[in-house]
Amino acid sequence: MFSAIARIFRTPDLRRKIGFSLGIVALFRLGSFIPAPFVDFGNVQSCLAANQDASGLYELVNLFSGGALLQLSVFALGIMPYITASIIVQLLRVVIPHFETLHKEGASGQGTLTQYTRYLTIALAILQSTTLITVARSGALYGTSASAECSQLLTNDAWYAIMLMVITMTAGTGLIMWMGELITERGIGNGMSLLIFTSIAALFPGSLASIGQQKGIEVLLIVLAIGLVVVAAVVFVEQSQRRIPVQYAKRMVGRRTYGGNNTYIPIKVNMAGVVPVIFASSLLYLPALIAQFNQPAAGQAPPAWVTWVTNNLTQGNDPLYMALYFLLIVGFTYFYVAITFNPEEVADNMKKYGGFIPGIRAGRPTAEYLDFVLTRVTLPGALYLGLIALLPLIAFSAIGADQNFPFGGASILIVVGVGLETVKQIDAQLQQRHYEGLLR
Repeated sequence: MFSAIARIFRTPDLRRKIGFSLGIVALFRLGSFIPAPFVDFGNVQSCLAANQDASGLYELVNLFSGGALLQLSVFALGIMPYITASIIVQLLRVVIPHFETLHKEGASGQGTLTQYTRYLTIALAILQSTTLITVARSGALYGTSASAECSQLLTNDAWYAIMLMVITMTAGTGLIMWMGELITERGIGNGMSLLIFTSIAALFPGSLASIGQQKGIEVLLIVLAIGLVVVAAVVFVEQSQRRIPVQYAKRMVGRRTYGGNNTYIPIKVNMAGVVPVIFASSLLYLPALIAQFNQPAAGQAPPAWVTWVTNNLTQGNDPLYMALYFLLIVGFTYFYVAITFNPEEVADNMKKYGGFIPGIRAGRPTAEYLDFVLTRVTLPGALYLGLIALLPLIAFSAIGADQNFPFGGASILIVVGVGLETVKQIDAQLQQRHYEGLLR
């Protein structure tokens, strides 16, 4: 293992790519601590110290921004607008035939879709930065129980100051998008995924230190032990796949023989990735958001439905919240897999090139068989996603780790997934120059 790592740094091209990627990552983290114009840095730090936890959608966005959101930095929005835009463009392929046509055109069509994603990212960044600044002006960014100084986060709330802050945060999102594409082009691994990995991993030391200070070394050791088990389980499931054997008939083209080889279709247990967790978290936050905008005036009793939502759909340790969260994740997993994997399209492509599954007729029977296998394989994947996402909620009910518990939900899925893909790319580049790679 150590000799393989030494070979990485002895290979000039690979060393240069890794160094370039690390340099971009360092710039990305530096931008997360530079405050936006007209932001009172002292008040922001005081409010962060007094309100250690964020809830609902802010928790998710703050996670993907590496803590930059609540610091109101130039990179406050992080990579979240790009993630949202990518998911929207992918879902629009089902609704808009032109998008599906572009996807099937190959590199040129997918380049056009990427350009659409960039434009949508900038539009979403303008919308989200405006919302963030509005919430910061109202004093509700750190919760309704925040101190008076948390409502004075901006030193100037004139229209030109607000516009400059919106432009700065939107430009920050555009710069992050460019950094990610630079890593993909000149570095190692997928740039966007690596920036998300960096944002999440940067919060782990602080979360573990907070657990150790608040709950003691015993609870910290329990959390670390749970973390090791969870990481091992996530690696096992992420690598698990059902391989459907495929044979290709021999065919003569001129004097050459093509086909006649055996391969397989890999159907992963978790084909949806982390997207169902994001969907479920966002949807569950909507009732709390609507209730927040329907708070009564001072001295008046809130409506019954607002009280019910506040009591049942805002606390992660509530049994109803956990049950709805789990069911939404399972449902969104089936929904997203049905969108991203089309059995009929796969069956048609196999038939076009003379491929068939042994014992299954080509065409419609093959599509039905693939749909049958996909439905059954997705069930354990959906249950696995639900259980992993519930880990932080169970943690602050069982051991009192509160929302500092880092080994669960979207965070561990992204960290492990991106780590595995990056190691595979490094291993592939090592094997181009040596007989042995990084993996054994």
